[in-house]
Amino acid sequence: VQLVESGGGLVQPGGSLRLSCAASGFTFSRYAMSWYRQAPGKERELVAVIDRTGGSTNYADSVKGRFTISRDNVENSVYLQMNSLKPEDTAVYYCNAFLYSTHPQSYWGQGTQVTVSS
Repeated sequence: VQLVESGGGLVQPGGSLRLSCAASGFTFSRYAMSWYRQAPGKERELVAVIDRTGGSTNYADSVKGRFTISRDNVENSVYLQMNSLKPEDTAVYYCNAFLYSTHPQSYWGQGTQVTVSS
């Protein structure tokens, strides 16, 4: 099983980034996908989640209206489009796959750094 994030980097306030997470080794379309982030000295927090089909999404209040999560079940990938970035969005962003079942499974990527600074 692999989740490989990419697309992080340094961006100025007000700028945009698009994160990608490529999945392999499991049946991607069966899993809900999420993006989490962890800033230095803080706990990991949920940023956005998308259901198996892409028909339902939810966002943390802090990113609503600025971030958009999407997925491609053919390419086995999930994306996070981040607009109007703020310094407080600086964090390591992690991709998560979660299977809702009687035997839940959860997989994590290694993370990608996003730094918002002038």
